[in-house]
Amino acid sequence: MAIGGWRPKRAKGEDLIRQLYAEHGRSLLAYATRLTGDRAAAEDIVQETLVRAWKHADDLQNDGKGSVRGWLLTVARNLVTDRARARAARPQEVAEPASGVPLPAVERDHAQGVVDAMAVLGAMDGLTAEHREVLVELYYRGRTVTEAAKVLGIAPGTVKSRSYYALRALRAAMSSEGREAAR
Repeated sequence: MAIGGWRPKRAKGEDLIRQLYAEHGRSLLAYATRLTGDRAAAEDIVQETLVRAWKHADDLQNDGKGSVRGWLLTVARNLVTDRARARAARPQEVAEPASGVPLPAVERDHAQGVVDAMAVLGAMDGLTAEHREVLVELYYRGRTVTEAAKVLGIAPGTVKSRSYYALRALRAAMSSEGREAAR
């Protein structure tokens, strides 16, 4: 007795696959499309499912348990699950640079760093005392807005506002000197 009363004409090879596809292909494709959300991936799943049916043709024709459609849908679901697991286990690939050789990190010249620091300090002298205090607390002492507000005795919103205008003024002062402020 064949599975679920399905009695192929003892088909082998291509004939078996043609019979299975003719009878179950549309529902198998619809099911795989619902599982994957991608028509092309679903077609791959259907193809692999039919290859597995071809490899297990004797089980389909002689088992006597269950239905062929149930067997096909189960195989399709397992294939989708296997692909999802394989995708999750594999790390995301990252494209290499075109040269294939890793690019060295850009090293800054110590002298250039000193010149930049002196230019920033000179530009900070042109700021108001309130703006300079905010920048010193936030950038030189590394405090958060809330911490700087407590130290300076002003509201956090005022710290944000002063830092915004102080950076604008600092940027303007540095660009007037012919230097670019790093953002």
